[in-house]
Amino acid sequence: MSENVLRIAKVCHEANRAYCASLGDDSQLPWDEAPEWQRESAIAGAKWRIENPSAPDSSQHEQWMKDKSADGWVFGEVKDPDRKTHPCLVPFEELPTDQQRKDKLFSAIVKSLSE
Repeated sequence: MSENVLRIAKVCHEANRAYCASLGDDSQLPWDEAPEWQRESAIAGAKWRIENPSAPDSSQHEQWMKDKSADGWVFGEVKDPDRKTHPCLVPFEELPTDQQRKDKLFSAIVKSLSE
């Protein structure tokens, strides 16, 4: 993995953490304290967006869902890393607006840092 992808993934993670906190969700840990699966998810998302710069935000979400499903995650009302359940494992159009914005923010950060 390139240093650039890692740098972008860290920025995306921290922006996601700050965005979640603005919504009252303080469950996200700083990059250096985040679980490996969470860092790997940010790295995979950054790589995918760099390789697919013109793809719509919904495609970014679809790729995230594929990665999660491949790792054994399923839909659940509550995000639970131990049980591998996540409430965002639904089509992009079914996500609440605040979650759609989170995907758009991720894509915009990757695009701005990889140009």
